[in-house]
Amino acid sequence: MNAPLPLKSLLPAGAIAPHGHERIREIPYNYTSFSDREIVIRLLGESAWGWLNQLREERRTGRSARMLYEVLGDIWVVQRNPYLQDDLLDNPKRRVLLVEALQHRLHEVQKRRTPEIDPERDALVGRLLDAAGKAVDVFDASFVETAKLRRQAQKVLSRLTARDNIKFDGLSRVSHVTDATDWRVEYPFVVLTPDTEAEMAHLVKGCIELGLTIP
Repeated sequence: MNAPLPLKSLLPAGAIAPHGHERIREIPYNYTSFSDREIVIRLLGESAWGWLNQLREERRTGRSARMLYEVLGDIWVVQRNPYLQDDLLDNPKRRVLLVEALQHRLHEVQKRRTPEIDPERDALVGRLLDAAGKAVDVFDASFVETAKLRRQAQKVLSRLTARDNIKFDGLSRVSHVTDATDWRVEYPFVVLTPDTEAEMAHLVKGCIELGLTIP
């Protein structure tokens, strides 16, 4: 029996980031394998992660950071949950309330800015707020775009196969997310279940016409 070793000694050199930044999870509702860094980069851009780390080094109360992370968490949990997406597509009023809540949090962060005390720090906060505001706008607009593309897809693809074979529902989309496919990163927009092999070529052509990627 070997003497127990500290866990750190089992990790490769460089695996432990300074101050544990890579291992800290502060974005709520993140039940995926994506790290905070990956989520921030996907939603706000790569530069935003550097800005956040600079602010983290001198974090004061942390309240503004928590509100920003809550905004990212709300967006992320919807993006990774087709059932929530369908619910918000079917309930525009609920979607409006969610977007207003996101904007309210960002407004609260804006109110806490102190450019007169620390201009450099405030400039970083301003950049993050701009990026987060754009992310909320993109999130809001994505529902309109999704609804429009679903209508277009239904119109084009229903000419090529039965309407029941064109599946936008959450269950069908979730069922095609596995560790063995590229859908770990992106959920499918639509799942097609043609009745015959002869329909396949026409459906592929229809998807290309719609600008959809076929894995």
